[in-house]
Amino acid sequence: MKGTTNTKWNNAFLALVFALLYLPIFYLIFYSFNAGGTMNAFTGFTWEHYQAVFEDTRLIGIVLNTFLLALLSALIATVIGTMGAIFIYYTKKRSTRNTLLSLNNVLMVSPDVIIGASLLILFTMLGFSLGFSSVLLSHIAFSIPIVVLMVLPKLYEMNDSMISAAQDLGASTSQVFSRILIPSITPGILSGFFMAFTYSLDDFAVTFFVTGNGFTTLAVEIYSRARRGVSLEINALSALMFLFTLLLVLGYYFIQQYGHNKHAQQLRAVGKRAGSERKVKKG
Repeated sequence: MKGTTNTKWNNAFLALVFALLYLPIFYLIFYSFNAGGTMNAFTGFTWEHYQAVFEDTRLIGIVLNTFLLALLSALIATVIGTMGAIFIYYTKKRSTRNTLLSLNNVLMVSPDVIIGASLLILFTMLGFSLGFSSVLLSHIAFSIPIVVLMVLPKLYEMNDSMISAAQDLGASTSQVFSRILIPSITPGILSGFFMAFTYSLDDFAVTFFVTGNGFTTLAVEIYSRARRGVSLEINALSALMFLFTLLLVLGYYFIQQYGHNKHAQQLRAVGKRAGSERKVKKG
């Protein structure tokens, strides 16, 4: 009886948390269809705000730049972060490994304002012009620790005996890396890529510091427009971004499910093969 009561309270608390998180988003989306042009009262249904988004060529260009930036930074950060996670995993000295992990975690918990200001000072000292390149380097920098944290657990879950067996059978380092190591940690790599991609898409604080004239991202643009007054075009754009993020999460979920199902099929195939071999030996 006590367990049932606790479960009900847990479910109620979870429902409250989700309501607090999602109600403002649905409120914003609801008024993106308001013909009145304000968020004071809903006067009628219209698509004009969405039409205004697609007719705004400058805004479309910013959206494309934001997605290009997120894709490039996520790809580069995934490669570097995966190599970093492998390096940390195979570091023999425990103290060195713990130091590297601590340095990685410090970057995760550091405030975005501190990271943005530090990168701005660094670029200024180096005489690096602010723009697409500075924002790209900054997004790669704060995405790498995310990828490392996503990949490391998969490395610890990996069966090291497979690598030892492959090496004993004469496999080269490149073959072990491409055919055993990478396939074993692919779910972690995909998780790191999607996390880095979404972090880059919605980052504001770091980008605000390191962006320059002639280049901006969607988050910075929305902030600058919101300061000039409430526009339901922002609501429409935010609704589209929310829908895209939802599709991205669903796509990632189906990729994960496909990976789990494929792994389960491989385990079943191995079990059947082992069972048939036992029968042959008994026969």
